[in-house]
Amino acid sequence: MSNIAGKAYAMNVVTPSNPKITWLNRLLFMASRGLPSNLLGLLGLSLIHFARWVIIKPGDWPNLGQGKEELKNDYVLFCSNFNGTWDQYIDAFSDGIPSGLDLFWYSAIKYPRSIPITPFKNYISFNQISNDYYYNATPGSAQRDIKTSLSIYDQVLMLSELHRKLTPEEFSAAYRKVAHSIQIGLGDPGFGPVASLDTERADVNREEYIAAAQERFAFQRAEVRKEKTDA
Repeated sequence: MSNIAGKAYAMNVVTPSNPKITWLNRLLFMASRGLPSNLLGLLGLSLIHFARWVIIKPGDWPNLGQGKEELKNDYVLFCSNFNGTWDQYIDAFSDGIPSGLDLFWYSAIKYPRSIPITPFKNYISFNQISNDYYYNATPGSAQRDIKTSLSIYDQVLMLSELHRKLTPEEFSAAYRKVAHSIQIGLGDPGFGPVASLDTERADVNREEYIAAAQERFAFQRAEVRKEKTDA
């Protein structure tokens, strides 16, 4: 569960790409940055904190002591942080910008296209890499919670300025107007959705087995020590 921190899920997907046509993907990335209107379906998804695609050439991989990598393909690294579950995110992506996804993974080897959804989910799942560590500065807040809080902060600063300039009656009216506009963001953000209880159930179900196995192991180790002592 290291991919989950509070309400946010971190996704890392590394897909091999045909080096003969990877340059087309680079052009597509440049075009998407120059024409952001093509990404309105993606930008409109309020569950996304961050999403990025990066092209990695064979010579770009770092040598951390494992030796030089001998690779035939280029790779596309996709990183994203989002609210909700893995299935919700993939569904939203596929529904929001299906043609955009197909362009971003244009050079990906064996890419099945984003529609139908099942082959696409299988492809992402197969190429996904889990995090060893995932830090989230605001684990109890979704993307919309954070934006709403920043908006409330700006409104409070504005009221502090108006307090010095307005009469009590004028400030009272301004305060009521602001309170009405920001009240939707004053509630408790609540808990994040539970992605799955399977791991928790599995831990509970195997507690007795693990305890018995540890007891047998302790007994066997004691027997071995006794034999060494007698010898």
